[in-house]
Amino acid sequence: MTRYTISVALIALAAVFPNVSNAQAPNTVLSANYADIADLALSAPIAIDAKIRSATRVKGPAAASVRNNFVRFVVEADVLALIRGAGGIPPRIRYVVDMPLDSRGKAPKLKKLRILLLARPVPGKPADVQLVAPDAQLVWTSETDSTLRSVLTEALAPDSPPRIARVGNAFHVPGAIPGEGETQIFLGTDSGAPVSLSVLRRPGQVPRWAVALGEIVDESAATPRPGTLLWYRLACFLPRALPASSLENADPAVAEQTRLDYKVVIDGLGACPRSRDPALQPKSLPR
Repeated sequence: MTRYTISVALIALAAVFPNVSNAQAPNTVLSANYADIADLALSAPIAIDAKIRSATRVKGPAAASVRNNFVRFVVEADVLALIRGAGGIPPRIRYVVDMPLDSRGKAPKLKKLRILLLARPVPGKPADVQLVAPDAQLVWTSETDSTLRSVLTEALAPDSPPRIARVGNAFHVPGAIPGEGETQIFLGTDSGAPVSLSVLRRPGQVPRWAVALGEIVDESAATPRPGTLLWYRLACFLPRALPASSLENADPAVAEQTRLDYKVVIDGLGACPRSRDPALQPKSLPR
């Protein structure tokens, strides 16, 4: 194959990856942060454990859209394991990635690097894949690999917690004695499966809250453990304050108590730390 033929092939391959153009700054090493990995994994039909065989720098017209201080590569990688993907995948794949220059202005060395890829297939090109985001090439570590597999195992389970689409109606019922009461907050989901939050108050006790995945809230309802898919669905997407639409026509005192109980849940879930570029992160539900 001539050098001209190789250049034409690289241009053609780079052209089928429009989302790499104008890429935000991807990390060359993304830590095993649950939310970052879940953001990528849940949008990727293919997850691959691979080792980079070669990385050819793309120059000229095929690299015209690369932002300053970045370089574009066409990568060939040997597949070590297909973690997720229907229909299998060839033992060697190709993809395009934009990588930042280092502090000395040098291009990173990718050859022999073990990586995890979150990608989608390229129609009509079985050996080519497209990253689902500019930073969807992750450096392999045992922790990152374990987190990725955990996310996908939960996501593909029959009882996988659904994606939250909105915060629905909320109401508070005062108890028979001062300081007693219960709040319920209903959440809408993409699948239509019911999800609700409950907060129970008893005099002299710390408020108890739980999440129910079903029509009935009973003693089996519990708080989600951080680093699980249910926790991610809630902590990373629920608005920090209860939307006004959830409290339409509510008595002001009852509405205020409902807001306080919603805050109990939000505080209990804790923060959803992410390290990806903010422009690449999914948005939380509107307030």
